[in-house]
Amino acid sequence: MRVLLATSTLLFFALSATMPAEGAETSSLKRQEIADPDGAGALTWRSLAPRGTPTARHESSFAEAGGKGYLFGGRGDRPLEIFDAATGAWTIGAKPPLEIHHAQAVGFAGRVFVVSALTGPFPEEASLRHVLIYDPRTDRWSNGPEIPKERRRGASGVVTHQGLIYVIGGNTRGHNSGYVPWLDVFDPATGTWTPLKDAPRARDHFQAVAHDGKLYAGGGRRSSYDTGQPLALTISELDIYDIGSGTWSTATAPLPTKRAGTAAALVGGSVVVIGGESDAHVQAHAEVEAYDIAHAQWRTLPALPVGRHGTQAAVISGDLHLVAGSANRGGGPELNDHWVLD
Repeated sequence: MRVLLATSTLLFFALSATMPAEGAETSSLKRQEIADPDGAGALTWRSLAPRGTPTARHESSFAEAGGKGYLFGGRGDRPLEIFDAATGAWTIGAKPPLEIHHAQAVGFAGRVFVVSALTGPFPEEASLRHVLIYDPRTDRWSNGPEIPKERRRGASGVVTHQGLIYVIGGNTRGHNSGYVPWLDVFDPATGTWTPLKDAPRARDHFQAVAHDGKLYAGGGRRSSYDTGQPLALTISELDIYDIGSGTWSTATAPLPTKRAGTAAALVGGSVVVIGGESDAHVQAHAEVEAYDIAHAQWRTLPALPVGRHGTQAAVISGDLHLVAGSANRGGGPELNDHWVLD
C-alpha cells in the first residue's frame, strides 16, 4: 500500500528542492560513525559543562541536524533547547506546538523530523497525527503530511537511510497492549508512506540504528500496563532488516542485558545500546553494550556514570552526546546532565 498525501504536496516539493545531493547525504551519514579505538578501555564518559543548562526532562528527543543538537519534548511543557558543539553553548528555540514524548527524532536535509511519537497523559497516550518538522533556519515548527491513521504509533525506532525515513515497531496505545511489529518507510520528498514487511517480533520503547543498508532494532519491550506487565516483557533479540532484499533476520547473539527505554547510536561499526529501564531494579540501567556488526558479537563499554532511560543519543561533530532522561524506572527523578563518550 502506498499512500500519497496530496494535501502536503507544496510543502514537500519545496523540501525536495532543498535536499542535499546524494553524495552530500552519504557524507552526512558517515559522520554518524565514530572511530572506535581498539579495546573498550580506550573509551570513557566525560561530563560536559557547557554554557547554559538544559531543562531536566525524560521521554525526550535529542537529534542532530546541521552540526547542532536539538533537545525537545518529554513529559509536560518542555522547551526546545539547541546545543552548538562549536561554541559549547545551549540556546532556546521555538517551543513545539504540542506535548511530544516517546519519539526518536531524526535530522534530515537540515531539519528535524518527528514521524512517530506519543502525546498526552499516561497510560494510554495518543499517537502523533501529523509529521512534525522543525526548521532551524526559520526557528519554526510546521505540520507535514497526516500520518495514515492505521499506522500511527509512538515509542518506535526511527532512522534515515538514503533520503528515506524508516519507522520500526512502536505502540498504538501508549503503554497498554498496542505493541506492533510494523515497518514503514516515509519519503519526505513526496509525503508518501509505504508499509513494508513486519519485523519478526513486536516491540516498543527502543531506538533503532541504520548502517550499510541494514536497520537494527535491539532492546525494548511489549508494554502491557493494562495487563499488569508494564515493564516485564523486555526483549533481548536484535532484529535486522536488509533494505535491499526486503528481508528480516535475527542476530545469533542476543542483547546481554534485557531492558527497554534505551538510547541507541552507531559508533564505528557497532550498534551501541545505552541505559534503559526494567523490572530488575528501581534505578535505571547504566549498562552500555555494543554489537560489533562485522564480528556479530556483543561487548561491554564503560557504564554510564548516572544510569538513565527515556532519552536519545546524538552524534554531533563526531562525538556521541547523551543529555537528560530519568534516573529511576518510570517518571523520575528527571535529569539535565550532559555526557560525551570519547
